[in-house]
Amino acid sequence: MSLTAVPAPPARPGARQAFIERLVAGGFALPALLLLVLTILVPLGVLGYLSFTDYELGEVDVHYVGLQNITDAMTDPEFRRALKNTLVYVAIVLPGSVILSLLVAVLVHRRKRTRSLYEIIYFLPVTSTFIAMATVWQFLLHPSLGPVSAVLRWLGIGEVAFLSNPSLALPTLAVIGIWQLVGFNMILFLAGLSTIPKDLYEAAEIDGCGGEIDRFLTITWPLLGPTTMFVIVTSSITAFKVFDTVAVLTHGGPVGSTEVLLYKVYLEGFQYFRMAYASVLTFIFLIFILVFSILQTVVMDRRVHY
Repeated sequence: MSLTAVPAPPARPGARQAFIERLVAGGFALPALLLLVLTILVPLGVLGYLSFTDYELGEVDVHYVGLQNITDAMTDPEFRRALKNTLVYVAIVLPGSVILSLLVAVLVHRRKRTRSLYEIIYFLPVTSTFIAMATVWQFLLHPSLGPVSAVLRWLGIGEVAFLSNPSLALPTLAVIGIWQLVGFNMILFLAGLSTIPKDLYEAAEIDGCGGEIDRFLTITWPLLGPTTMFVIVTSSITAFKVFDTVAVLTHGGPVGSTEVLLYKVYLEGFQYFRMAYASVLTFIFLIFILVFSILQTVVMDRRVHY
């Protein structure tokens, strides 16, 4: 008696179709996956490797130093000063940009004929090249030639060195940061305002809630919860990443009063060529932003009405 192999049943058309669909979907996702690996994961891996070495830009020999770079960062007074300056900057820019952009969005949302004009005016700082705008700000804030000082002299206050005074330089950069963020956040709030049904306002008015402030507090503000959470998280990340204003306007001065974390990383890596130490500072910066964003999301998500 001979045993003959039983032929396998042909694949079902449904299973074959599902396999082809998964294969095609993987093919479409592969370029994005490669881009993610090459632009994010690989640089993070290199950053992590350099953090435990003594590599300096241009050096051939690299030695493992363990946690020495982290220890140096924790005991570095300049790093602590940069961290403090960054936190002060965020503490000014975050509430200022969110509150002002919400106010502007509410005012612009009511307008009918001139709404597009105001949207363009407020959104211009987002589309403008900051190097050019920094030149404009340098002229505006010039202590002797700028129009801001001219107005202050006319008011009897006198000339004010906004970018040269250690006590005024960081708040001045924070005001510029708010100016940069208001337009983008305004567009986000306008999108959130457009999703609120008008029937709710009409029903609230029938129930006796006719005041503008009452309607804002009972309807507009709660329904803008998801938008507000997104704006706060993105604005805080943008504020933590401040670099261009410092690099163009103050170069970290005067006397280090505007030296923030990213500018400190730039100085260590590309001015002092201490790439390993700059890698550690970058990792600390990324972890700090990640933890801060997660805490913001967890805390605010419990209070947001979807």
